[in-house]
Amino acid sequence: MRNFLDAVKSRRDPVAPVEVGHRSATVCHLGNIAMLLKRKLRWDPTREQFPDDAEANRMLTRPMRAPWHL
Repeated sequence: MRNFLDAVKSRRDPVAPVEVGHRSATVCHLGNIAMLLKRKLRWDPTREQFPDDAEANRMLTRPMRAPWHL
């Protein structure tokens, strides 16, 4: 955590590249979605979506509280 805060403050890169952190967290989220749905899933890492699986794709985001929106 200290390295991250120092990187933000100094505007330098942290020890681990941001992309590595993103992909590492994504794997955990995908595993949780597969466990909740109790089935195997296919993942497109380029589009960051489950091809032809609307139910799984709905689990990638959640509604934001007002006044926040995308």
